[in-house]
Formats: sequence, structure tokens, C-alpha cells
Amino acid sequence: MKHGDFSIGLEFKTETGLWRCTDVGTRTIIAIHLSRVEVTTQSDDGPLTSKVVSNDPSWFNGPPYAVAEQVFDEHDIATCKALTA
Repeated sequence: MKHGDFSIGLEFKTETGLWRCTDVGTRTIIAIHLSRVEVTTQSDDGPLTSKVVSNDPSWFNGPPYAVAEQVFDEHDIATCKALTA
């Protein structure tokens, strides 16, 4: 895909799954990962624990979003694939 192909709300694929564009910058786009939600916590003694939680649709409502937004630069954008109709 090319930078001009993106708009807020557009869903697209990468090797890691399904994404939704949440912002379009001058040379980057921002997106949230829709395919899975992973929650990481750290206990007082230090270990990190991660678990995949249910894809509750409310996590993808925003802004602000309950899931982290990811920046895609020009190199990342080139690897994105449009969803076929």
C-alpha cells in the first residue's frame, strides 16, 4: 500500500494480523491491532506476565483506545495489504 491509500477507520492486513488506521500523519500512519489483545502486567517482584484476552469490541472504540496505537513509517506502510472486497 501507499501512504495516500490510508484514511482514519481503514482496516488493512500485515503479516501480524488485522489493523485499523487511527490517524494519518505527513509521512506515517497510526493504527491499532484488531486481531488480538495482549495484556502485560508486572508484579512487585519484577516478572512480566503476558496473556491474550478476548477480543472485546469495546477495546477498539476510541479515541482514546484501550489498546496501544502503533506507528507505521514508510517502510512499514509498504508491507501493508488492502483488504479485498
